[in-house]
Amino acid sequence: MILCCGESLIDMLPRQTASGETAFAPVAGGAVFNTAIALGRLGAPAGYFGGLSTDLFGQILDGALSTSRVDASLARRSARPTTLAFVTLTNGQASYAFYDEMTAGRMLTEDDLPDLGDGTEALFFGGISLVSEPGADAYAALCARSGDRVVMIDPNIRPSFITDERRYRARLGTMLRRADIVKISDEDMDWLGTTPDALHADGAALVLMTRGAAGVRASTTETSFEVPAVRTEVVDTVGAGDTFNAGLLAGLSQAGLLTRAALRAATPEALRPAVELGARAAAITVSRAGANPPWDHEL
Repeated sequence: MILCCGESLIDMLPRQTASGETAFAPVAGGAVFNTAIALGRLGAPAGYFGGLSTDLFGQILDGALSTSRVDASLARRSARPTTLAFVTLTNGQASYAFYDEMTAGRMLTEDDLPDLGDGTEALFFGGISLVSEPGADAYAALCARSGDRVVMIDPNIRPSFITDERRYRARLGTMLRRADIVKISDEDMDWLGTTPDALHADGAALVLMTRGAAGVRASTTETSFEVPAVRTEVVDTVGAGDTFNAGLLAGLSQAGLLTRAALRAATPEALRPAVELGARAAAITVSRAGANPPWDHEL
């Protein structure tokens, strides 16, 4: 099982009622949650670990995981509220108001961490769940307990969310030094002051630089190769990176490359199909509204 560890939340998207009043529609979301959903839909053995509420919104999240074939048995359930993100649009630009105090996701501690067991072959971390404490420290502790399992990290850094930059940099730096796979953008690298070579020197076997319409540059400790973006009519880019992460992990799993030894020995020819699967899956996501990853039959 590929266990996606991190945030799940409800995006409250702006709508208008028939009488013209402003309303908000609840939609399941969150970067790590989206990756889990995409993995399950692609037919990969997907699992989710995070804090799930037993409230109405938590039930929406739980139902979405189940419908998309994601095993949420390791998730920590509590009566704390679900994180809500209210979205408003101004001239087409989205702004967010987060309600995250004392929520089921944020208040995770090390005592809530699951026993990974033999069924977990890889762990995925990323997103805003690596920012908010105490949950962020719990995820860092789980990463440290990963043993010989493959670890993938997508920092997806959002500077406006960071309240304690020193602690965040220290936490993320420690996790990146444990990562076998890192997906990272130019903006992330600039903020961290790092490069693919530096990430490889810290231990990453595979680094993926995403460049939007310019495609993906993948590098190993020995060489690099490029995979172009799949041309499509873009509706919006919500969930594109999350879907790419899922496609990559699904492809590596299908190819038998989701072990640390296999990953480090893999040639570019062996890795390319997994990167291409990520690009193909992401292209379908951006061709429709919202974070709506494809099912395996759509590929």
